[in-house]
Amino acid sequence: MALEKNFDAAHAEKRLYEMWETSGCFTAGANKSREESFCIMLPPPNVTGHLHVGHAFNHTLMDILTRWKRMQGYDTLWQPGLDHAGIATQLMVEKQMAEDGESRKRSEMERDEFLAKVWAWKSDKGGIIEQQARRLGDSMDWERSAFTMSGAETAPATEKPGNFHDAVLKVFVEMYNKGLIYHGKRLVNWDPHFETAISDLEVENIEVDGHMWHFKYPLAGGETYEYVEKDEDGHITLRETRDYISIATTRPETMLGDGAVAVHPSDERYAPIVGKLCEIPVGPKEHRRLIPIITDPYPDPDFGSGAVKITGAHDFNDYQVAKRGKIPMYNLMDTKGGMRADGRPYAEEAATAQAIANGTKSFDEEMIAAMNLVPEAYRGLDRFEARKRVVADITAEGNAVMIANPQSKEEGQEGMIPLVESKPIMQPFGDRSKVVIEPMLTDQWFVDSAKIVTPALDAVRSGRIKIMPESGEKVYYNWLENIEPWCISRQLWWGHQIPVWYDEAGNQYCAENQAAAQALAGDGVSLTRDPDVLDTWFSSGLWPIGTLGWPEETDALKRYFSTDVLITGQDILFFWVARMIMMQLAVVDEIPFHTVYLHQLVRDAKGEKMSKTRGNVIDPLDMIDTYGADALRMSNAAMAALGGLLKISEDRIKGYRNFGTKLWNAARFAEMNDAYSAPPLPRSPDLAKIHEPLNKWIIGETAKTRVAVDEALEAYRFNDAAQTLYAFIWGKVCDWYVEFSKPLLNAEGEQAQEETRATMAWVLDQCLILLHPIMPFITEELWGNLSERSKKLVHADWPVYGLDLVEEEADREMNWVIGAIEEIRSVRMQMHVPAGAKIPMLMTEMDEAARQAWTRNEVLIKKLARIERLEEVESFPKGCASLTIKGASLGLPLAGIIDIAEEKARLQKSLDKLAKELGGLRGRLNNPKFVESAPEAVVTETRHNLAQREDEEAQLKAALARLAELD
Repeated sequence: MALEKNFDAAHAEKRLYEMWETSGCFTAGANKSREESFCIMLPPPNVTGHLHVGHAFNHTLMDILTRWKRMQGYDTLWQPGLDHAGIATQLMVEKQMAEDGESRKRSEMERDEFLAKVWAWKSDKGGIIEQQARRLGDSMDWERSAFTMSGAETAPATEKPGNFHDAVLKVFVEMYNKGLIYHGKRLVNWDPHFETAISDLEVENIEVDGHMWHFKYPLAGGETYEYVEKDEDGHITLRETRDYISIATTRPETMLGDGAVAVHPSDERYAPIVGKLCEIPVGPKEHRRLIPIITDPYPDPDFGSGAVKITGAHDFNDYQVAKRGKIPMYNLMDTKGGMRADGRPYAEEAATAQAIANGTKSFDEEMIAAMNLVPEAYRGLDRFEARKRVVADITAEGNAVMIANPQSKEEGQEGMIPLVESKPIMQPFGDRSKVVIEPMLTDQWFVDSAKIVTPALDAVRSGRIKIMPESGEKVYYNWLENIEPWCISRQLWWGHQIPVWYDEAGNQYCAENQAAAQALAGDGVSLTRDPDVLDTWFSSGLWPIGTLGWPEETDALKRYFSTDVLITGQDILFFWVARMIMMQLAVVDEIPFHTVYLHQLVRDAKGEKMSKTRGNVIDPLDMIDTYGADALRMSNAAMAALGGLLKISEDRIKGYRNFGTKLWNAARFAEMNDAYSAPPLPRSPDLAKIHEPLNKWIIGETAKTRVAVDEALEAYRFNDAAQTLYAFIWGKVCDWYVEFSKPLLNAEGEQAQEETRATMAWVLDQCLILLHPIMPFITEELWGNLSERSKKLVHADWPVYGLDLVEEEADREMNWVIGAIEEIRSVRMQMHVPAGAKIPMLMTEMDEAARQAWTRNEVLIKKLARIERLEEVESFPKGCASLTIKGASLGLPLAGIIDIAEEKARLQKSLDKLAKELGGLRGRLNNPKFVESAPEAVVTETRHNLAQREDEEAQLKAALARLAELD
């Protein structure tokens, strides 16, 4: 059946994908012809997720590798699956409950009842992203799709069986028994909305309008000291007697939990009062706490007053200072972010805290955790309401640092106002709750990461694992060499419940199930399970082995582990990649993969981060609907420069849709000229049986392309592979070869016709094979329609021919012809020669190779370069533009064809306009302030624009130089 005029992606893609999937084309081991395996793990998207441009980008790269290796005959597996996404899923289900009219909140339900609703939601609405991934063309083995909660005891019978849950609990128990997991109190990111600890990745630091309040902490007993400030040269600029130390804070409500005030050891201003006590200026006057003034490297003497209040339970930097100085860390807030209302009366708590500060009372972690140092006047208040009250009370008492009111002309106290700096501050928000995150000292489960980090560092240092680009290795080392304990517990219901049970005395029994825990505790001992669940990063850290059936010795585990390459965003190098490496080495003593390919965030065409508020979000499904999946995939591959900025553009996607159309039209040309009716060439053609230089040339160009594409993909240079194929298919095949073949297809000799038909069919088939990993739909459609096939294209054999198919003489001749045509066209364009004008070409000399190339291809050159005739002359006349063509001295006589003066004026006007743009761009880039402070994407874009404009300038100057020669 003849090809349609255009490729109808909207209809063909669905049909083709169903054909691939139902035929088992993506099944592990499909098309296997060699023993070597290739396995790539999909970073599991959330079960709540929808396909976005980041997914579409890295899925494209993974699918390119998978399709390529499958066609090469590797035992191939691209492992799909979903993460159970604790917070995100719990949020979705609670929203669904509200929409369904459920009157009870989750906290008012039994845990199992709520979990049943989660499983029902997952069955009904979860995993939409897997259907969307099919639209992109992902060739995953969907029958093997894994889920990080498969096999959980709460899973319904209808759920797909699996043992991932068992694997997670087994690892926890083993690590617990080895002393690698422990329960302790540390500072974590606390989400007051969800009432759980969250990871750093779930925190969005957003710049907001904030305030910095300056307060006085009076010295104990009314003591005073000489406060002296000096300039850089050591000259005294301020000297005064003070009875206080000044601090600045953006969170006054946390002052209630201060354990000390810290200054830098080198700060001479405060040397007289180091070791003294100062008063926290808030709370009932009769119960004011005194805290020590200490030294620590953390305070910056040049920032603010140089003195920092240390609230170890509510600030990550303060936490480190408090640990170094053995300062008590008082927790002021409850799980909802309100000021604590529990505990003993404030007077009693303050007295105990004072005894600790005085060194007359010892303390331990449990004792400090139980203490509530929030005065009764603030107990139960929301933290932000408490902030207002604290500020008002301190100011009313006269302990705010005062400055002259610039808007007041009066003198005296009436002209003074509290020093409150209005300034932008970075504030942490929960990425899903959208509430301000509170650093909170809480009891959690931790992996003692320092005990398992060494093998992970060694694996990369030794080269067993390669991280690309190399800059990723520096980040990896920096994080692992300074690793902190990993908080793995979450205060949720949806997830892997911690496999630890407690007896009434608080003793722990860690086991994979309750029966095993009971056996440890003994008969008759009442046990209660820890209510927390594991962080999803813990379970997904076992993704490579868990998806392949571990702890069972499955056939898949033997065949595919260790896997090959991991492709993921650089933002989760710490959170997932490094932890996977640590976990696999700790559990099975094997690396999970040999290569990590990291990519940046996908941004818009200007390099800006996408957001709904900016209105610059590109939906990959919209792009597929409009331009087809192939165009999006080709765009993704073309921008995948290793470590480069990823800028997606709808115009570029549209351009690659046009590229597909170009290929389709070339196939229609071949079909109309009966290319596939000729006896086919073998996979690796015998050049001795090919007579026409044109056909030898295009076979050689195909071989060069195959070699270049393989080299690019082996090195993960996806952009090079895409650009090589684009240049070859559009330029060499669709433009030059199709045009050059027309005389041969219409030649009188049958041999030339048949040879050209067979060559054209072979070349097109190679285009389809080589392009298939990147653009699978249009290539499969053409493959199935152009000829009868023994295999679908998805399983076609990847070519192995090499550069031995390049015939030097034909290569030299045809590249001379193409070079000559391109040079003539370029000069015509530069000189503004009318497009339709046929002009003569002059020649003063030409070597034998050039003469033969001209003689055999004269008709083509004349037609495509709009040349009327070739004349041999002794010398070029005035007004002749010289051509740079190997082996020949040629020129175009343009006198009388163009107005040289007018062309000069036109070009000079363009140059003058361009000079202003170049001046502006260079000025920005030569400004250190712009380079240092502007977003990286903006600086990169400016450099890119400068390079483009400089290229334009060079072309305009070259054209002017040519005109000068003519004149």
